[in-house]
Amino acid sequence: MSHHELTYPKRVQIGDITVRDGFQHEEIWIPTEAKLFYLEELILCGIKHLEVTNFGNPMLMPQFKDAEDLLKKLRNSKKLSRAGVNWNDITLTVVTIREKSVDRAVVARKEGWGPDRILMMVSTDEEHHFANSGTTLPDYWAEAERCIQKAKDVGIKMCGTVSTIWGSPISGPTELEEAVEFTKRWLDIGAADIEHADHDGSAPPNQVYKYYSMIVEQIPDKSLHVAHFHVTRGWGTANVLAAMQAGIEIFEATLGGLGGQPANFMDRVPVAGTGSYYYRDPNVVGLQCIEDMVVMMDEMGIETGIDVDRLLDLGTMMEKTIGRRLRSESILNRRIPKHPREEYKRKGLTELKKKLGEAPGSKFPASWPEKAGYKTP
Repeated sequence: MSHHELTYPKRVQIGDITVRDGFQHEEIWIPTEAKLFYLEELILCGIKHLEVTNFGNPMLMPQFKDAEDLLKKLRNSKKLSRAGVNWNDITLTVVTIREKSVDRAVVARKEGWGPDRILMMVSTDEEHHFANSGTTLPDYWAEAERCIQKAKDVGIKMCGTVSTIWGSPISGPTELEEAVEFTKRWLDIGAADIEHADHDGSAPPNQVYKYYSMIVEQIPDKSLHVAHFHVTRGWGTANVLAAMQAGIEIFEATLGGLGGQPANFMDRVPVAGTGSYYYRDPNVVGLQCIEDMVVMMDEMGIETGIDVDRLLDLGTMMEKTIGRRLRSESILNRRIPKHPREEYKRKGLTELKKKLGEAPGSKFPASWPEKAGYKTP
């Protein structure tokens, strides 16, 4: 490879987490029919890995009170059946932070409509972990180990999330080496893959590159590593690029960059959520925007297996569902044109060149040498 070129994978895997991580921050109820529509359409766009819902307590997160209904309707989708979707090619994930949620997933799997993959989460900062899960870290690790075995017994994979890698919104700076150790602990107890999460947008690109370089060096199997970025300061696609340069090949994102902490209101009614928001303005936070990421990768020649134009159309529709302008630039400006755009050409260039005696297509005066004579001092 030329030293003028960036180093990055030629093919990546992109998972969508809109309907779970994106919608959890919304303070209005998103109807089950809308959730189903977007999940179906995302699959028809070519996305094979999706977070569907959260099996946690709906008293805390009422956006997911339809969790079982949604998952059953998706499994029985006539639209996907008519399109010839092979469920063996699709991975449906449900978030199961605590053991009761894992038990729900196990029952659902036995009944034939449950998830293929579930997710539990630890934070390297115990204060952040306690705020999310209500347990100490040692107690949670023991719980996670039990849950992984329960999941394996019914054919469900467990994703182990590591959070506060680049800093904690509660306790401040953290150590990257500790997150590497947490990753290894997850793998030791049987996690199928690891979501490496920046859950509040703390990660600058140089530290993203450093961390993932450490991860790939010590745990080289790239199929184990999923990059998850929240965006609170506009660094999302820069962090994706930094992770790719470090060798990461699996990413997840949301339509319009939706997402954030679980909402503290639902249809104007206060709910428990997760307490105080970490953000000065909870209306201008979210996750990595899938539309912008996919368009960037497409322009870079990176294969994603995603129908880019269909995804952009879907992002435009999402703004109607949410009821506000979202964070995707690409749904406005679309893909970079690859052909001349006749409608923007100013008339008269050909005639002017002919009048001035210039050859068609010439860009320098005819008296100039064919190549510039500049030499580096």
